[in-house]
Amino acid sequence: MAKDTLEVLDHVAWTSKRELHIVGISMGGMISQELGLLIPGRIASLVLLSTAARIKNTVGYFENLRNRINLLIPKNIDVQLMEVTDRLFGPKFIDQPDAEGSFPTNRDRWGAQELKKRMDTEGFTRKGFLCQIIAAGWHHKSPEQLKLLGDRVGRDRILVVHGTADKMLTVPHGYVLINELAGDGLSSRIFEDSGHIIPFENRKEFKDMMSSFFERTEGMSKQ
Repeated sequence: MAKDTLEVLDHVAWTSKRELHIVGISMGGMISQELGLLIPGRIASLVLLSTAARIKNTVGYFENLRNRINLLIPKNIDVQLMEVTDRLFGPKFIDQPDAEGSFPTNRDRWGAQELKKRMDTEGFTRKGFLCQIIAAGWHHKSPEQLKLLGDRVGRDRILVVHGTADKMLTVPHGYVLINELAGDGLSSRIFEDSGHIIPFENRKEFKDMMSSFFERTEGMSKQ
């Protein structure tokens, strides 16, 4: 998938030195790590958001097994939507009033979006879902590879972001990235009580953080 992304970037001629701002969330963050190793000199900034260098069992064997099985067991759609929103978002955010006012709560907004997506039977397939699980499960970046990523992209161009309430990829995965990329200039941010989709839960704070990071790395590229 990183090579597919690279093919698109080449096609649109985004090929200049330090031109790309790469923000990858979840499996997108895994793809971003691969992309960083493929074209480090073209990357102005690399944001690894709610992602992992490799999947670790951080919740115990039986709970991990139960969670994996539950992903595949057919359930009533209402139960599915409740479980998905609980996995994706922090407990403080999910039942707050919808900030845009169109739905009673954030859970209702996200549930409506998820339901609309699932009505697209061609775009959202069980095969695609299973392939995504397999791809994420097989992703593996060793400490040596992460060191190489930091060396090549530049740690002052990398930002690692994670939430303490992330149930999809628990916060220890974020600390692995922080510790194994460790070096002068590396930026990191841990959002307390936030789940997997931090840009939804912390819109203004996340936007301000990204704007500041992009502005700083743009300035580095112009030097």
